Amino acid sequence: MTRTMVTRATITAEVWEDYLASRDQDLRNEIVVAFSDLVKMIALRMRGVYKNYAQLDDVVNQGIIALIDAVEKYDPMRNIKFETFASIKVKGAIIDYIRSQDWIPRRLRKLSGDFEQVYGRLCAELDRQPTNAEVAAAMNLTAEQLDRVMEQTYNFNVLSYEEVVWQKLNTVGDISEDSVEDSPEGRLMETELYQQLAGAVDKLNERERTVISLYYYEKLKLKEIAEVLGVSESRACQIHAAAIVKMKSTMKDYIAE
Repeated sequence: MTRTMVTRATITAEVWEDYLASRDQDLRNEIVVAFSDLVKMIALRMRGVYKNYAQLDDVVNQGIIALIDAVEKYDPMRNIKFETFASIKVKGAIIDYIRSQDWIPRRLRKLSGDFEQVYGRLCAELDRQPTNAEVAAAMNLTAEQLDRVMEQTYNFNVLSYEEVVWQKLNTVGDISEDSVEDSPEGRLMETELYQQLAGAVDKLNERERTVISLYYYEKLKLKEIAEVLGVSESRACQIHAAAIVKMKSTMKDYIAE
């Protein structure tokens, strides 16, 4: 009897049981095809980070490889949705691939590092988040020069932030390759992570919170965010970069645990 090709809507617990029992490569490939749009969605969502340094097709290919790995390692008994499990695997593979291209000039790495170091030091000294003017003064820059630094290091800061959050998320919910089941500890860690993210967002100023909300939750592009705020795209980029650095600083101790 010929088996009907599966689609995302028809991938039930029984389909997973069938695959786990048979390890049939044709069935695996059908599951991969059914979820391939998830890879492209993630790749497109991250395109602003790598568009000048890597091709979409290459990034999607890396994501597909990770998706195949996710199908092979998925265990429905962990009570984790496959979309969640696969998304983390795909995003991590894309981040690793972008990192491996070593596309960030040394000058921009230094600028980004200097900015974050000064920002962190001022946070400790002032016992509050410093203003852009205070950061600029500490770096011996004008406000306009600091804006250019944030704009130039935008892609690096976003990728760096995405990476540390992904690394933290990849340790929760027992979704690592060696895990065998979901755990209360994993679910607690996941809840804590989102609480930390929410707390970091709360410490941003109103415009920064708006940009983060529109970018990560409403899934708007920077050009669209700029239109909402009535500013230039470069200014939206600067606001987003500043918000990312502030969130990384706020979450630094938690991420390092």
